[in-house]
Amino acid sequence: MQSLVLLIWFTLCAEQDIRLRHVADSLTLGGGVCALLYLFTTGHTWLGALPAEGAWALALSMALTLPMHLMGRLAAADVKLLGTLALATDRMHLLATVCGALLLVLAWLMLGDRVWAQLSRKLKARLASLTPLQGQAPPLGPFLLAGFLATLLWLR
Repeated sequence: MQSLVLLIWFTLCAEQDIRLRHVADSLTLGGGVCALLYLFTTGHTWLGALPAEGAWALALSMALTLPMHLMGRLAAADVKLLGTLALATDRMHLLATVCGALLLVLAWLMLGDRVWAQLSRKLKARLASLTPLQGQAPPLGPFLLAGFLATLLWLR
C-alpha cells in the first residue's frame, strides 16, 4: 500500500513535469512534509526503513543533486523530488531510481528520434515536452518515475 501511494505521488509529479515542464512546490514540498511527518510519527520511512537510513538517503540525494542544480544542469523541482523520495524510502531505492532514470535518459537521447517518429500526432502533442530536440534536455520527472517503478519491481 505504501508503495502505491508513493507511486501515485510520483506519477502526479511526472505528469505535471511533462505537461508544464515544471513541478509545483505543493507536490514536491508537500510530499516532503508528509514524508517527514510520517517519519517522525512512526519512527520509520514510508517504505519502512530506519530514520537514520532516511537521513543518509537525504544527505546522498543532496550530495548528488545540489552541485548539478548550482551548475544549472538540474531544476530545483528535481532536487526537491529526489529529496522527498529519499525521506520516504532509503539509499538503495534512491540510488536505483537515479541510476534507472539516467539509463533511460541516455537511451532516450540515443533512440528518441526513432521512437518519436513512430508515435501518433495525438500522442506527440500530449508529450510535446519530450520531443528529442538537439540541445534541449527532456524533463526528468517521467524518467525518474520509470526508474522508481523499475526499482520497486526489482527490490520487492
